[in-house]
Amino acid sequence: MKELILVRHAKSSWEYDVKDADRPLGERGIADAHLIAQALEENLKGVQAIFSSPANRALHTCMILMREMGLPLGSLQVVRELYDFSGEGVRAHVRSLEDSLEKVMLFGHNNAMTHIANKWGSKYLENVPTCGVVHLSFKVNTWKDISYGDTLYTVFPKNLR
Repeated sequence: MKELILVRHAKSSWEYDVKDADRPLGERGIADAHLIAQALEENLKGVQAIFSSPANRALHTCMILMREMGLPLGSLQVVRELYDFSGEGVRAHVRSLEDSLEKVMLFGHNNAMTHIANKWGSKYLENVPTCGVVHLSFKVNTWKDISYGDTLYTVFPKNLR
């Protein structure tokens, strides 16, 4: 059995003239990341590896959740392929994971997160909002065999406020 936890980065700020990858989180994004971390604490037990896009907003979201939940920094890898908006890079990364990993968490971007949640999950989602979480489960033994699984749960900030 494999479990994949998808996290879309929190709300970013557009008030700075920076490249897309350098855009920081806004105040609401920081608050939402803390809110999500508190809601997920019990559900993330057993996460073996965490992967994040190198984009500032995704990595900052990841760091907030990891710190709030006490997840070890050694479990984080920054992966260039996760700076992906179509889902192709994310899917390729997931299918290349080591089979010894059973439960992993990815921090990335839309439209990739919504696309993958709908392609691989059992619940249709119109949109994974900023700082939204989708937990998927697959009845396979290898990551390369991932195709269709079950959507175990979703957690969206608007439902926690």
